[in-house]
Amino acid sequence: MSVVIWYLDRAAGLLAYPSLTLAVLTGIGYNSPSFGVLHAAAQRVHIEVSVFAMIVTLLHAVIGVVDTWNVLSGQVPSPTYSLSYFSAGVIVGGGALLLLVVAVLGFTDPARFSRPWGPRVVHTFAYGGFVFGTIHAAAIGTDIAGLIMPLLGPTAVFISYVLCLRVLVQRGCCLVSE
Repeated sequence: MSVVIWYLDRAAGLLAYPSLTLAVLTGIGYNSPSFGVLHAAAQRVHIEVSVFAMIVTLLHAVIGVVDTWNVLSGQVPSPTYSLSYFSAGVIVGGGALLLLVVAVLGFTDPARFSRPWGPRVVHTFAYGGFVFGTIHAAAIGTDIAGLIMPLLGPTAVFISYVLCLRVLVQRGCCLVSE
C-alpha cells in the first residue's frame, strides 16, 4: 500500500506543478490586453485552470502527508538523502501550500481578512506559493530528478521572461501591436 501512496503522491505532484505553472502564465496574460489573442485565451481559462491546479495541489498535500508519515515512521525506506533534508523539503512544500490557500481565501472572500484584499495582494501570495512550490519540487523531487530538473530551470526562466515583458509593455517600453 505504501508503494501505491508513493506513486500517487509523485503523480499528483507531477500534475500539480505544470498546472500551477499554467495558472501563473494565464494569470499574467489575464490582465495584459497587449498580449492580444493570448490575453483573450487567458481570460477564458485562468480561473478554471487555477481551480484545477489548487485541487490537484491539495490532493498532493493530503497524499504527501501520508507519504511523509510513512517515511518518518520507518514504514518505508528513507530516501537516499538525509531525513533532515527530506523534512526541510516537506516544510517548504507546506509553506507553498499555505501561501496558495491564503491566496485562494483572499480571492474567494476578500472581506475574510481585516482589510479587503485586492488582486495585487492575492496574486503576490499566489506567486510566493509558486516560488516555494518550485523550491519544494527541486529539493524533495530529487527522487525523480530525471523528470523534474530539466523542467524547473526553463519554466522559471520563461515565467520570469513573461513577467518582465508584461512590466515593460505596461510601462510603454515595448511596442506591441494590438
